[in-house]
Amino acid sequence: MLGLICAERLHALYPKDAEGALALKFNALARRETCAAAAEAAGIAPHLILAKAEVGSGGRRKVAILSGACEAVIAALYLDGGMDAARHFVDLYFTDAFASLNSDMRDPKTVLQEWAQSRGGSKWGNDAPVYKLIGREGPDHAPRFSVEVSVAGKTPETGSGGSKREAEQDAARHMLEKLGKLP
Repeated sequence: MLGLICAERLHALYPKDAEGALALKFNALARRETCAAAAEAAGIAPHLILAKAEVGSGGRRKVAILSGACEAVIAALYLDGGMDAARHFVDLYFTDAFASLNSDMRDPKTVLQEWAQSRGGSKWGNDAPVYKLIGREGPDHAPRFSVEVSVAGKTPETGSGGSKREAEQDAARHMLEKLGKLP
């Protein structure tokens, strides 16, 4: 249901966008982190029935659990109240996600990779960004990762996040800011 509602909305909001641009926007809306944020905004977490061990390990804050719960609520709303009820939920709790869409939805790692590859043949040799995990702290249910990204000929930058992927994206974003290449 979420996919259908997002696709309809994107088509209405961006009628002139190419399929590739719409696909990037769609992926940003339908990803686990976006669904988890909507679940948090809707206050779903306190109502989840979880195993004792899952509660103890912070299950009410886990992206996978929250995103699954969000999709289940949307499906239940559809089954109980029809498409209008499901759309209403998306209208209420995905507002920030729709507002964050822009013309260039490439993630920072992709932009940095493309920039680095465009330097091909430089005196630096292989210009592909290299990501290195430099730290991990916090409990298993809420870890914080620190990552360093290096591009030949540039001072490394660091980033952090709740997953390695988020930390890599943050490091790439910092590198792009330094390079003046943010989309």
